[in-house]
Amino acid sequence: MVRYWDEEQNREFVFLTNATHISALQVAELYKNRWQVELLFKWLKQRLKIKKFCGTTENAVRIQINAALSTYCLMTIAQHDMKLDRSTYEVLQILSISLTDKTNLRELFS
Repeated sequence: MVRYWDEEQNREFVFLTNATHISALQVAELYKNRWQVELLFKWLKQRLKIKKFCGTTENAVRIQINAALSTYCLMTIAQHDMKLDRSTYEVLQILSISLTDKTNLRELFS
């Protein structure tokens, strides 16, 4: 068990670890970084609709995340520029249905 006092938050954190070769500060920093990764994956699942990764290599995961991020950013820009009063989910649904359609975006959402 490792105890760490955080001066900024004015509170004590207690961690269970078998990493006895590192300091309490290092354990706290590792946990904080791990938590950031958890938050990233939560955001990815909620916003980018990534439920599972198609590949198992680091490169495959990076490609899938980058493709989803690019899609999300482009969709958000279009949503903002076109002043759409629809949810992100609705916009993604409309776009996914009309991927092969040559209809102008403004017509799709009018």
